[in-house]
Amino acid sequence: DKIVVVLGDNIIEGNIRAAADKFRAQKEGARILLKEVPDPQRFGVPVFEGDRIVKVEEKPKNPASNYAVIGIYMYDYRVFEFIRSLKPSQRGELEITDVNNFYINDGKMQWDVLDGWWSDAGTFESLIAAGNMVAKTGANKK
Repeated sequence: DKIVVVLGDNIIEGNIRAAADKFRAQKEGARILLKEVPDPQRFGVPVFEGDRIVKVEEKPKNPASNYAVIGIYMYDYRVFEFIRSLKPSQRGELEITDVNNFYINDGKMQWDVLDGWWSDAGTFESLIAAGNMVAKTGANKK
């Protein structure tokens, strides 16, 4: 069946409803969410040809775009076939970027840009920044 994977260090302002609805309507394949960031070299970065992603590069020194692939992924049933075929990277880890590139190479990857702010709260600094964004958003809604 189809699944959505959300990494635990992702904090978003809004929701993923629109992207999830589009994914439900997809017959097959995958969907990733992107966000423009000032420091894309810290993340998986999509490489575009026109409006099509041709690959995702993991933490590139010279990013091909200013977008990060955020840690929200939507996959069809084939994801587990892809995972079983993965080999550890130079870091000794199985990389989600490799899964995304399987779908891209198969021509089955779709994408959306996330509305609102996003934080990868995986460092102390980014966790503090995310907390401040949440506090500011809450204060603005009062």
